[in-house]
Amino acid sequence: MKKNMGNADRVIRALIAIVAAYLYFSGIVSGFVGIVLVVVAAVLLLTSLVSFCPLYSLVGLNTCPAKKA
Repeated sequence: MKKNMGNADRVIRALIAIVAAYLYFSGIVSGFVGIVLVVVAAVLLLTSLVSFCPLYSLVGLNTCPAKKA
């Protein structure tokens, strides 16, 4: 897996995942919507940790900065 996410993208995804988890575990969001929110948060956190987004590969998007030669 080649990295295709930059640092800003990773931080934003991690923050969204933390907010989503907080909303669920504090009881603000519950039921089916809460479960979906937790699953989305887990995916966002996982992709943030590994710096790879499969959806980005499918559409050809890369937010990782170019390395200097």
